[in-house]
Formats: sequence, C-alpha cells, structure tokens
Amino acid sequence: MVTEEMIKRLPKVELHDHLDGGVRPQTIVELANEYKVELPEKEPKKLAEWFHRGADRKNLGLYLEGFAQTIAVTQTEEALERIARETLEDLAVDNVAYVEIRFAPVLHLRGNLNLEKVVQSVLRGLEAGREKTGVQYGLILCAMRDQTVSLETAELAVAFRGKGVVGFDLAGDEYGHPPKKHLDAFEFIRRMNFNITIHAGEAFGMESIWQAIQYCGAHRIGHATRLLDDMSIQGTRIEKMGSLAHFIRDKRVPMEMCLSSNIHTGAAATLDEHPFPIYFRNDFRVFLCTDNRLMSNTTLGKELLLAVNHYNLNLQDLEKITINAMKSAFIHYDERIRIIFDILKPGFARVREEITTLS
Repeated sequence: MVTEEMIKRLPKVELHDHLDGGVRPQTIVELANEYKVELPEKEPKKLAEWFHRGADRKNLGLYLEGFAQTIAVTQTEEALERIARETLEDLAVDNVAYVEIRFAPVLHLRGNLNLEKVVQSVLRGLEAGREKTGVQYGLILCAMRDQTVSLETAELAVAFRGKGVVGFDLAGDEYGHPPKKHLDAFEFIRRMNFNITIHAGEAFGMESIWQAIQYCGAHRIGHATRLLDDMSIQGTRIEKMGSLAHFIRDKRVPMEMCLSSNIHTGAAATLDEHPFPIYFRNDFRVFLCTDNRLMSNTTLGKELLLAVNHYNLNLQDLEKITINAMKSAFIHYDERIRIIFDILKPGFARVREEITTLS
C-alpha cells in the first residue's frame, strides 16, 4: 500500500507547471502592496481560497480568470525573479528532482520590461532556486493562442537555448484558436531543431490534438483528455482505436496529465471519468503534472496520491510514471539518463527498501 508519507519521499519529475499559476498567496499580497495592485482579498489565506473557488467552475475560460491577479503583480524584474526562485523552493519541499516551468513572456510587458529582460529575470530566479535547493529545471516559453506574436516568442525561445530555455508551447483558451493558426512559429522551431509542447484536447476536441501533432509537429501534448474521442472503451480496456490514437501510442508521443486541473476546468467531469487510467493501463506514455498549483490547490505529491487512491496505482506504477516523465523531458539525452539512474531509480529503491524493512 502506497501511503502519503511514502509519496513525500519519492523523487518526482514535473513537466507541466505554469509559473504564474503557482505563486505563493503571501507573495501576491506583498507584491500587490508594493506595486499598488488591487486584490479581491488582502489576507493570504482568504486570497488562496478565492483562487481555489474561482478555478473550480468547470470551464477553462473561467479557470484562466485568476491569472489576471498573478500577472498584475509580476511586471518587474524583481517580482519575476522572486516568484521563479520561490517556485523551485516550493517544489523542493515536494521532493521534485527536475521541473520544466512554463510561462508567457508577452504577458509581462506592462511596465518598462522587454521580452529579453522578462526571460532573463525568470532565469535568474530559477538559477538562484537551483543553487539553493538542487532542483534541476528547464524553462518553456509559451505563446498565447489569442495573440499574433507567436513567432516572436518562438524566436525568443531559440535565442535562449543553452541558457535555460528548453522548449516552446502554445497556451490559452482553445475555443476559436486552433494551433494551425500559429504555423509560422512552429515551422521556425522545427527548423531550429528545438522542442515543442502544445496545450491540446483540453477544452476542444480530438482535432486540436491532431493539428498539434500533424500540422505543428508537437513532441509532447498538454492534457490530451479528448483523445478519448478516438477510442471505444470497455472499462479501462480499449476495444478499438482510430488512427490518431494509434499514432500517438506507436510513436510514444508523451501526454502531460493534470488530474485536478482537468476536473476544475471541466475537461473531465470526475476523476472516475478522467482518461488517465485508460491511457496508462494501455501503454500510452503518460505522466502526472500539476498545471497550476495555486489555482488547483495541489502539488505533484497530491496528484500522485489522487492516482494511488482512485486508480489503485502501486509503487511500481509511480516509478513508471516518473521515468516516463523524465524520458519525455526536453533536456538532452545524457542529462535525462543521469537523472533517471542517479536520482530517480535510487530514490525509489530506498523507499522500496524501507517498505521491505517495515514489513
């Protein structure tokens, strides 16, 4: 039996964590006071509850409304550096060994910053966090679906390759904003031998996933809950799959699963109806992520515990999920292998040994 205490001690890998979706409530309050930003609540605990209530409305557009508050207080170099550093500090408490943090630089230009300064500020904060905690990181830059500057963000991502940026993403509300509208950005990234992950199949159907992979060349998919539409299911057994589902499994396209977030946005009605156990039990390459720790009131440890309690995952399953994530990371092969064999496998072995000793 996997317990919450065991999960705390397991080394973890997080590949879908939004910088502006995981800010500490205390930090938001302090930054709001410093920059004269109005908040719906001025006490950190009440503010956290406000975010949680606002996120859990079964609609992606409504879920995203809370970001207006976190973005409003992160328009300076100092604020961006601080929240990036604190992100790694918080993840270290959850025993995360490697994380890929993502954010949209274009959303932080209301002050006197330019795109380069925004990215440099976040990277300084992440590096300070790494030096303090030992948590390894990569930064993913997001373009926004409803904007027309995705190519500029793609060029920015490549410019910071080798300096901490490891990939490019397309985020925001899917409705009316298909990924193929941003083809120039994706074609540039592919020409430059760089990495692509795309939010797809969260609030829109299977076609969004198909476009992300076949038009835009995504190497990973964020959420992909609607891939279920390409399958005939009996329990957790797949009786029949369409060509897209076959392609994703055959090509080992990784899918970033976010249980709590998907319930809050309405991408899945309940945990019982979430496609994660179907994908996992049928050998798709999936792993668990938080998406937005503040909005969804979660940690990666909490997400793993949800999976254990709702889908009867055992320690071997959790190790497989964690290795799946590390295999799918956007850092170089030798770095992935080092983390798997030097950190992840020994960490799971220690917990397994403790279980044996106790029994």
